[in-house]
Amino acid sequence: MAVETKSTTQKQSDVGYETSSFALGTGMVLAALVGIWGVICLLSAFATVGPLNVIKGYLSALLG
Repeated sequence: MAVETKSTTQKQSDVGYETSSFALGTGMVLAALVGIWGVICLLSAFATVGPLNVIKGYLSALLG
């Protein structure tokens, strides 16, 4: 007499790990976009008013 046996495997996913991984990846992409935007704005200011005026404006903003 033959007996059939079935085995099933279940894959458990760690929802917390998946969520934090997604959030970290999203945060890194957004940080990169903000950094690229900042560099573009700085280059635009250099092209518009010149590097010395940008530095002068930065120092006057810091020192008052």
